[in-house]
Amino acid sequence: MSVTPAPETTTETSASAAAPTPTEATGYAPTERTVPTRSRDRARYDRETVHSILDQAYLCHLGFVRDGAPVVLPTLFGRVGEALYIHGSTGSRPLLAAGKADPGLPVCLTVTHVDGLVLARSAFHHSLNYRSVVVHGTAYEVTDPEERRIALDALVDQVVPGRSADSRPANAKELAATAVIRLDLNEVSAKLRTGGPNDDPEDVALPYWTGVIPVAPAYGTPVPAADLAPGIPVPDYITAL
Repeated sequence: MSVTPAPETTTETSASAAAPTPTEATGYAPTERTVPTRSRDRARYDRETVHSILDQAYLCHLGFVRDGAPVVLPTLFGRVGEALYIHGSTGSRPLLAAGKADPGLPVCLTVTHVDGLVLARSAFHHSLNYRSVVVHGTAYEVTDPEERRIALDALVDQVVPGRSADSRPANAKELAATAVIRLDLNEVSAKLRTGGPNDDPEDVALPYWTGVIPVAPAYGTPVPAADLAPGIPVPDYITAL
């Protein structure tokens, strides 16, 4: 089963693998770590594509090395301009490491959307339609109070846009227990697959169903908390989901 989703950004050293270089104003410059070894035509480096994929997600996977071994953690993130923010307990190991390390914690952050299951006639050519972003860089602890406030609001709004303005902000005790790290969008790539199966010509006559099964996220009807005061309606920004 040939499935090649997002996190595929290993180095391609041959001259034929060179990806088109965008201008600094419109895109991210490809690097050895962001040029994929396979399906190079699916790679994108323009900011519009990268930001769109990030802004339609709120769950990422954060990879780093701890005690000489790789660790990958699922976590929430928020984007503000050219920076991604992640928060957690002040006792969280990656957040602690980002604050103690000099110049910071080397990380790799990935975001992936699955848009379809691609069923080919041969098992080898089964695949996924997907959109993904991979970010390499150094994560830094955020200590400036105003930037921390912006970051925490962004994390809430990344999940449900508009929610930060409709909830109590963190108090001093909560802020003291919360660490925030920032990862700048410098070394970035997107990768996408669309379309149907790519069967071999000799397999086209085989009597197997082939095509794409679309996949899309769905939100159910909001369920109010048991202690919600009577008369408080579902906000418009939740209905809009």
